[in-house]
Amino acid sequence: MTLMEKARQGIITDEIRLAAAAENIDAETLRANIAAGTAIICKNSKRPNGKLLAVGAGLRTKVNANIGTSKDDTSIDTELEKARVAVAAGADAIMDLSTGGPIDEIRAAIIAETEACIGSVPLYQAAVDTVVRKNKAMVDMTADEIFAGIVKHLDDGVDFITVHCGVTRSTVDRMDNEGRIMEVVSRGGSFTVEWMTHNDAENPLFEQFDRLIEIVRPYDATLSLGDGFRPGCIADATDRAQIQELIILGELTQRAWKAGVQVMIEGPGHVPLHQIKTNIQLQKRLCHNAPFYVLGPLVTDIAPGYDHITSAIGGTVAAAAGADFLCYVTASEHLRLPTVEDVHEGVMACRIAAHAGDIVKGVPGAIDKDIAMAKCRKELDWEGQFKLAIDPEKARRIRAESGVDEEHGACTMCGEFCAYKVMNARKTTLAKK
Repeated sequence: MTLMEKARQGIITDEIRLAAAAENIDAETLRANIAAGTAIICKNSKRPNGKLLAVGAGLRTKVNANIGTSKDDTSIDTELEKARVAVAAGADAIMDLSTGGPIDEIRAAIIAETEACIGSVPLYQAAVDTVVRKNKAMVDMTADEIFAGIVKHLDDGVDFITVHCGVTRSTVDRMDNEGRIMEVVSRGGSFTVEWMTHNDAENPLFEQFDRLIEIVRPYDATLSLGDGFRPGCIADATDRAQIQELIILGELTQRAWKAGVQVMIEGPGHVPLHQIKTNIQLQKRLCHNAPFYVLGPLVTDIAPGYDHITSAIGGTVAAAAGADFLCYVTASEHLRLPTVEDVHEGVMACRIAAHAGDIVKGVPGAIDKDIAMAKCRKELDWEGQFKLAIDPEKARRIRAESGVDEEHGACTMCGEFCAYKVMNARKTTLAKK
């Protein structure tokens, strides 16, 4: 039986018990949510290492970091360093999106390097194998080759796989009829659209969805139903193609659940601030409250070099509205492959968004650190502040660079006129009266 099937029978497994303890919630509550599909535990049953990752209702908002090579940068060492930095910065999961170099070796190395939850997009594997290893055009890959890529990733231990099952011929027609500025910006989505157009055929991942479910079941991995029609600019947000895909994903979610396979739904993308809450509500309604995994969302298109900030703004609103899993966006988005430093900064920005959303959602313990930080600031307890900071090393470095005299107590912003010092002095004065 799969974890979901055990949960439906009322069984609180060791995985559920451990995940509930880590989340500071009741194990029975988590079991019930897994049974209903509103929460998942990502963990490939055949992966020898790896921590459990619980995502969904009542749980802390999780953070994912995308890494991976391209044809222009194929360094395994660099990607492994990015994986280490992402985990050290607090990422809960890593997605390997490699399309260049020895991608099988890269994926295996990343999985071996970290215990963090690992995701991937197996369609990239099929495309690269077709073009590079078989010297064929990408559109010539067969359905069997697409499914073979999925098996390869699951055999390697990938915990969740992104599959663009909602990219169908009817959805493409809706996109074409309505008109979009940027059409399809999802790499996997664009591969699928081009394949369908060239072969005048339906998407195999949609047409043979039952085959996909049967492949995934023995691994108890999670299906991350990808958003091939996610908007690539805010002007394209919440259009017919995006919503049509979401409707299809909701139907496929029910089919996966019937087979005991865990599901989460992927979402946009570029969305103006005032539409983010609506997007979350639509997903939750149409996909039966399955966990929602969003990229950003980015709230403006004019900030290349600062898109870790535009996505953190959108991510905060999304998390507060009920998104369960945020995928970071780095400052390099739209410009280049991210550097190691970009990865660190991107994870930190995304964690801030997730935490801010958790405070709004009332996640158990979310506000406790903020209260503790306030008390340390009031007492000018710098060491306490550093320990509580989301990025202790950066906070410590910035204070040290100011050249402040530690005996002085305050920072160089206010010095002797520090409000904390004034109020603490008042407290002393009142105590003497």
